[in-house]
Amino acid sequence: MKDATYLGNLIKSGDMSSIEALEEMERRAKAQPELNAFVELDIDKAKADLAKRSKVNQEQPFFGVPYPLKDVGQSKEGFAQTFGSKLFKKNISQQTNNYTKKIEEAGFIPFGVTTAPEFAFKNVTDAEIHGVTKNPRDLERFSGGSSGGAAAVVASGISPIAGASDGGGSIRIPASFSGLIGFKPSRGVITTGPDDYRSWQGASVNFSLNVSIRDTQRMLNVLKVDNQYSPFIKPVAKLPVVNRPLKIALCTESPVGNPVSDEAIQAVTEAAHFLESLGHVVEEVTYPVDGNRLIRSYYQMNGGETAAMFETMSEGFGRPILKEDMELMTWTIYQYGQRLSAADYSKSFGYWDQAAVTMEQLFETYDLFLSPTATTAAPKISEDLQSDLIREKMNHASEFNKEELGNLVYEMFEKSLWITPYTQLANLTGQPAISLPTYMTEKEGLPIGIQLMSSKGNDRLLLEVGQWFEDLQRLLIPTCYRH
Repeated sequence: MKDATYLGNLIKSGDMSSIEALEEMERRAKAQPELNAFVELDIDKAKADLAKRSKVNQEQPFFGVPYPLKDVGQSKEGFAQTFGSKLFKKNISQQTNNYTKKIEEAGFIPFGVTTAPEFAFKNVTDAEIHGVTKNPRDLERFSGGSSGGAAAVVASGISPIAGASDGGGSIRIPASFSGLIGFKPSRGVITTGPDDYRSWQGASVNFSLNVSIRDTQRMLNVLKVDNQYSPFIKPVAKLPVVNRPLKIALCTESPVGNPVSDEAIQAVTEAAHFLESLGHVVEEVTYPVDGNRLIRSYYQMNGGETAAMFETMSEGFGRPILKEDMELMTWTIYQYGQRLSAADYSKSFGYWDQAAVTMEQLFETYDLFLSPTATTAAPKISEDLQSDLIREKMNHASEFNKEELGNLVYEMFEKSLWITPYTQLANLTGQPAISLPTYMTEKEGLPIGIQLMSSKGNDRLLLEVGQWFEDLQRLLIPTCYRH
């Protein structure tokens, strides 16, 4: 497997230098400008950084391996960080956050910044200030979001690994659309800081997009918390269960009631048959929580967090933040957040907790919860995920009351939600989840991922199961990473 571990071993053995790896990634990136995957690509900064490093350190698992950071939440001093927002179009980070420090301690060399939608709010990447990021599997389709640039960089063969984050599926969705491994750890396993320890109140986590399970496992080791700064309790790590048949709950119905494509159902069915062939037991269940209520609580959190974010920005800029400062969807979320009360905001987390208990009760009977990652393959860029009527309402969002805005936020995300209704659950319950690229559509040859969830702290079980798929060649990663 030509993954980041493979590249690191080449560098450690002297068969390739870090400079050669950087220059090759730059060459590949510049050969594919149509992807529009980078906010910044500057290997001179990476070379300068590399010159300050000591010689090969065998204790660093990824010494000298180039690593692209995401434009949201992965800051490095001197590198661009625009958040996909015109407010920060020319912003240069003034500090290196703890995520990036961890990456560098592991030996990685940050060399660029990948695209994301404005403030990471979407499941597609199309920030107005940067344009659409395209899917290497089909340039007429989105690569996903919010880690769309990262997915395009990895799926295209530019880099075997890239920084990503997941606040509602933003790692797993682009993994599904692009044919990659997308893992979201349990809440409390990884924390970033110092600017934001509670990112989306624990719903969001920084990790990476990968092409191998061993890279995913090593990244979990690299990024795990080693201090007491996190406001969230780190779950007790559980050992993988490999000495008995697993019991797996299967559900393909959408939690918000929209249709699911035959291809997504077939992806899960084939994965279930594979697991049964290994001696495990798969049982179909109904979706365990109220998906519509859950997603509305998620939007309440988004609204409250966005209002707080812009209040802080207003203080920093010394002026009010205006509609003209942001995209229309962001403005609508902001208006909603301004109408919400502290009680509204607090109540949303009460439902998250109830959903977490419901899922933990499910995991008392089942080891895993299997579903599609998405209801279909990546949407086409030409597909309108809203409507003129909804956009007209969004233009008048400041005139609406709280209830009207709550319904408008739901409406403006509805078509997007129909494509990816499965991923938000794990973010809100704090449980781990992984998207595996096990299926390609017959007609168009496009990936659709399957998602596995488990109980809090059972991250390594998900990786163990992922290893079975990988070892038996059931992961359909891009061919450029295969021996």
